[in-house]
Amino acid sequence: MMKLCAIRSGSRGNAVLACTSRTRILIDCGISGRLAETGLRQAGVDPESLDAVLITHEHRDHIAGVGILSRRYHLPVYANEKTWAAMEQSLGKIAPENRRSFVHTDSFSLGDMDITPFSISHDAADPVGYTLLSGGKKMAVATDIGILEEELFRSLKGSDAVLLESNHDKNMLEMGSYPWPLKQRIRGSQGHLSNDDAGKAAEFLVKMGTRRIMLGHLSPENNYPRLAFQTVMNILQNAGIMPGRDMELFVAPGDSLSPVFEI
Repeated sequence: MMKLCAIRSGSRGNAVLACTSRTRILIDCGISGRLAETGLRQAGVDPESLDAVLITHEHRDHIAGVGILSRRYHLPVYANEKTWAAMEQSLGKIAPENRRSFVHTDSFSLGDMDITPFSISHDAADPVGYTLLSGGKKMAVATDIGILEEELFRSLKGSDAVLLESNHDKNMLEMGSYPWPLKQRIRGSQGHLSNDDAGKAAEFLVKMGTRRIMLGHLSPENNYPRLAFQTVMNILQNAGIMPGRDMELFVAPGDSLSPVFEI
């Protein structure tokens, strides 16, 4: 059995727990060490039992607590070389034996998990999402994505459960207080997925066999959970897909533990 749980997911910080009975991995830690420890314990995981931290990209809302956890629990940190170059100074001292790198999108294994990074379109050095395979089950984390591309769906195909970005509502972003350059960045091809984009992606994923989708990385300024859920649900229903009957749809809250996916 595999489990996936967002300790936190949003523009203010991200940390996602993926585990089996043998292997416990944290994907990103853009929150304080203390908050990460509390969230892990709430999810039923002792922080000392973690096997590794995987990094998607170097933005602060994904790495703020990584160095603290690595030093405190002697945790290996995995990232590709361009991401290491972009984030290493921000992490503080990492023990040489815990500095682990992988080659771009080559698969590797941790315990009983086979991990495959996949490229995403975002304004970072070499950003990736991850698919995690164990016991014939597949889960994926796909956030911080500027544009929906064929490669993304090839990577996510066959996933039983996906944490999918649903960052902003287009109208809220347009009418909000953000400066124009930031609005352009968010809705650009290397920015973030809107609720409408997430709905289109969810439709494709369900048609490819995904049965559990958790919407994440919501902006607290330009979105809210009920709106994200309703927008995506409407798109799915218009495609003849009924959440609750054909698949399960959830939203990860930005300031607390998400529901736990078990597959």
